[in-house]
Amino acid sequence: MVPWKVLETVSTTEGQLQLRQRGEREFLIMIDGRVLMTSSERRSEEAVATLACIEIADRPSPRVLIGGLGMAYTVRAALDALPKKAQVVVSELTPQVETWCRGPLAPLTKGAALDRRVKVVIKDVSRVIEDARPGSFDAIILDLYEGPHAAQKRLNDPFYGRMALQRSYNALSIGGVLSIWSEEVNSVFKKRMIDAGFSTTVSHPGGSRAYVVYLGKREEPYVRRERPVKRHAPYEERSRPRKRRS
Repeated sequence: MVPWKVLETVSTTEGQLQLRQRGEREFLIMIDGRVLMTSSERRSEEAVATLACIEIADRPSPRVLIGGLGMAYTVRAALDALPKKAQVVVSELTPQVETWCRGPLAPLTKGAALDRRVKVVIKDVSRVIEDARPGSFDAIILDLYEGPHAAQKRLNDPFYGRMALQRSYNALSIGGVLSIWSEEVNSVFKKRMIDAGFSTTVSHPGGSRAYVVYLGKREEPYVRRERPVKRHAPYEERSRPRKRRS
């Protein structure tokens, strides 16, 4: 068995981020001792981009936001599905990840991060969405290592909470799509997307693990949905004794 070789280690707020290589084309990225992604398992990363981009591929110059660069497999899949005049903005927290994708990882994706249609910004994707003007993007793709499953109880989660989903909705053009990678299916989160106004479907890309992709489409301008208020009868009416059935 060929041992893994550590190419570089970077300190982050979530622990040590590490790039490892085995052989010529086998790589993995680890965070705090856990495997974050591998070059051999990428079907779901490709699906989260492809499913979104084929929905807007007929637009002459679509603008796409991708949250998380990873090994750039998501970027490569988006580029393959988009027209030549598309613009792809990739939001990445760690500058060194961009360096890896432009360096040792570049052959894996035919230099996706080097494509002229791609712009990498070192910024939290939740901030990019929050700062975006309404209708700025035709697709928003969130390929983050922690999907909505772990965040389902956090209503104010910056990526998957109720307000976060509304911000994504407003940042999309009419007919635009929000595509989210997740570790597993979660009915609570799907309902949250629907409540935010998205027409939502769940896809299972397959592979060795049960990853899923949530795809939400913005059909119309966002209108806040008010919950129906239960109206009670006046006290005198409610306290009135009921008639006995004969």
